Formats: sequence, C-alpha cells, structure tokens
Amino acid sequence: MRYDLAVIGTGQGGVPLALDFAKRGKRVVVFERAQLGGCCVNVGCTPSKAFLASAHAAGRARRATDVHVHCDVRVDVPAVMRRVRDVVGDWHDGVEKKFAKSSAELVRAEASFDAPHLIRAGGDTYEADVVVLDTGGHANVPPIEGLAGTPYLTNENFFLQETLPRQLIVLGSGYIGLELGQGAARLGSTVTLVTPDDRIIAREEIDVCSVLSASFERDGIDVRLERKATKVAHDGARFTVTLDDGATVEGDGLLVAIGRRPNIPAGTVERAGIALDERGNVRCDEHLRTSVAGHYALGDVAGQPQFTHVSWEDFRRLRSIIDGDESRTRDDRVLGYAMYTEPQLGRVGLSADQAKERGIAHRVVTLQLADVARGAEWALEAGFFRLVVDPQSDAILGATFTGYEAGELIHVILAHMEARSTWRVLERSVHIHPTFAEGLPTLARLLL
Repeated sequence: MRYDLAVIGTGQGGVPLALDFAKRGKRVVVFERAQLGGCCVNVGCTPSKAFLASAHAAGRARRATDVHVHCDVRVDVPAVMRRVRDVVGDWHDGVEKKFAKSSAELVRAEASFDAPHLIRAGGDTYEADVVVLDTGGHANVPPIEGLAGTPYLTNENFFLQETLPRQLIVLGSGYIGLELGQGAARLGSTVTLVTPDDRIIAREEIDVCSVLSASFERDGIDVRLERKATKVAHDGARFTVTLDDGATVEGDGLLVAIGRRPNIPAGTVERAGIALDERGNVRCDEHLRTSVAGHYALGDVAGQPQFTHVSWEDFRRLRSIIDGDESRTRDDRVLGYAMYTEPQLGRVGLSADQAKERGIAHRVVTLQLADVARGAEWALEAGFFRLVVDPQSDAILGATFTGYEAGELIHVILAHMEARSTWRVLERSVHIHPTFAEGLPTLARLLL
C-alpha cells in the first residue's frame, strides 16, 4: 500500500505532524518500536520533572531554615518513583488516545529502509511519497573498561527504579547529570559527580556555574572536576569507579549521563541513501530536507537543539514546508531553554561569552538577585539576571538568568526578542512590585 506520509518515531514533532496530515484526509502511517511519545514523555522531560517536583519540594523545605522555618523532612522514595511512573503513564495514554481517534495507521514495530521510499516493519513493507524521520536519540555510553554488563543507570532506566541508591555516582555534568544528581541528593542519596570539565555545566558562563556549584555544595554533593572515569568494577552489589588520577569512588548506583546519540534506522544510509553529518545526525538543509528528495528529519535526529519545544516547533515548520511554504526554516524562531536544577537556569539567544567569541558588538549588564526586592524578602538571593544587547540598534541579543524560577522569567526576554523589541521598551515598562520580574526593567536601566 502506498501512503502520502510515513513518520518513523513518535516524538514531539512526529506525532502532531502525522495527526495533522491524517485529519486532512491524507494516508498516513506511523512506526514506533517502543512506547509512544518519544524521549520527552517516556524517559525525558515528563519523568524527570515529576521526579524533581518531589526532590525540590524536599530541598526547599530543608532550606526554609533561611527564613527561620524548621522542617522535619521525610521522603517516601518508593511512592515518589511510583508517582513518576504514573505521570508518565497518563501522558503516554494521552498519546495512545490521540492515535485511536485518528485515521493514521500505527505500526508497532521497528522500521528500516529497503529503498528510499520503501520501509519494512513487522514483516511488511510500506511505500510512502514523503518520509519523515523523528527517531530521536539514546544515551551515549562510553567504552569505559568494565562498564559493559554492569547494572549502570541512564536516563532511560533511572525512573524504573523502585527506590534510589544510597550512594550514587554520576558521570557527566550536563543537564541530565545535574538535574538527576541534585534530585537524588535532595531525596536522600549521597551523590558524587564526576566530570572531565573544569566546571559543571561547562557550556554556560562561569558565573552560572558558580551559583550552581554553591547550591550543590549546600546539598552535600561531592563534585570531582577535571576527572575522567577510566575503569568500572561491580561486585554484584557495589560499583567502584577508578578515576584518571588513581582515586576511586564507590557507590551502590552509577548514573551515566554523558550526552546522547542519534537513533538511525537500519538501511538509512546504505539502502535509502540518506547522508549523515559528522556527528551521526541526519544531514538536513535549512528546510529540514535530507539528501534524498521527499525525505525530511526533525528534532534531535536532525541535529536540532535537544529540547521538546524545538521538536514541536519543527512540526509546525515542516508542515508549512511540505505544504510549499519555504519561509519556515530550522532556526527561524528565537531559541530559549531552561535547566531545572535549583537555582534554575534560563537562557535565550546569545550569552555574553558567545557574543564575544563570535566578534559581535555588544553591551552587557548584570543585576544580582540580592538587589531585587523579592529576592531579599524571600531569602532567594542566589543568582542574577544578565542582558546582552546590540549597541547600535538597541536590539536584545540574549539573556542569561539563574535563580528562582529563571525558566519562567526568561520568557519575558524571549517575547521581547521574538517581537523585535529593544531594551528601551523593557526599560520603560512598569513591572509589578514586589516580583522577581520587577528586576527586569531595573536590569535594562543599567544600560542608560
């Protein structure tokens, strides 16, 4: 049977694309080898943020001592983990229901290519005029001596645990390692975090790292900087990780959080002729087209920033592109993102470091949360607001926020940037007192 559209994978871009085309009367087939919903629903955003809801509630209760409130915090970890899985189940069931109401054909099998427009799955073949790869990625597991065959954790099995390790070793200091590491610490684990970088979350500005490092220290997390794991041993109950300086770290749990790698269906290169880039992602042009006519990719596997909101926007981009509107491109919207540690990180556009590295003329101003009334009143003074602007046009180039609910506050700047506003509009805005957002016009006024 021939289809108008075939989508491989059911991530946050592929699902709405398939359902939209099916609603328009197109013949659509969708392939999924595992649970519907992709990384976000099953092993990413949904479980991690449900997990952190409990972890940060515990952490905030303990830190209430800052305002002279003393709490006896008792965490029911098995119940926390059950709730995480229940939330995942609810979201997963929601995706199932959407397909049940749709005319899109859902094939629950792993898909591979026999030819550019010929897909094999579950012993059958399917032909499609347009093929979209939405296959996402998987945890990158480095070839550390002794690691293979041990019961190590990644984000893909972390949330299947009934309880948490008493002593957790975390390899990696990116978003996954930091969020889950701090979360585990706040729920009762003793955590040691190992990273080869000279600071945690090394892709961000050093001031961000300093704020987060202080918070991690207060949570009792042992951070080993500029260290690599060279060997792993497991005796059936405990891990021993040997570092490159000869030191060892022991624990009953090991979380490997060293990036992700793209999922590439069998035959993609050899039989479909689709080219990959130097990082193993599907190589796409600015319109998300692959090297083969009629083939597209979106989200993580297309080398896009690995955020759910980017994948979902890729759906809207790709829908327009397939319909013939080439005004949409892979990076045609202002990019913002957040990290859900405490304090949070919120980022949009360029950081000051990035502007400097790229030789872009810029001005930068920073306001400490200690100088925002709400920060002092609530004893939430750790962090800052930073704004980067163009000195000629006054356009806002980007912002870096770290602190309480920075991931929410950054949307103020994102909206200004999407509207092509300037820092002068922000400066003359009257924000409500006393809020954290009240500090944003104050931040802009530092440019006067």
